[in-house]
Amino acid sequence: MKFKVVIHEAEEGGFWAEVPSIQGCVTQGDTFEQLLNNLYEAIEGCLSVDIQNLDISANDKIMEIAV
Repeated sequence: MKFKVVIHEAEEGGFWAEVPSIQGCVTQGDTFEQLLNNLYEAIEGCLSVDIQNLDISANDKIMEIAV
C-alpha cells in the first residue's frame, strides 16, 4: 500500500508530516530520518483496529487482506 505524505519544515526546527488520505494522521521528527520512522509508526497506528472491541455476530466473518 502506498500513501502520499506532505512534509513540512517546522518553524522551531525539524519536520512534521501529514497523510491526507488518513484523517488526523500526523507526526513530527527532529531529523528527516526520525520523521520517516515516525511516519511508519503513525500510519500503522492510524490503520490498526482492535477487533476485540467490535460488535461481531455469529454470522460475521473476520478476514485479513493485503493491498
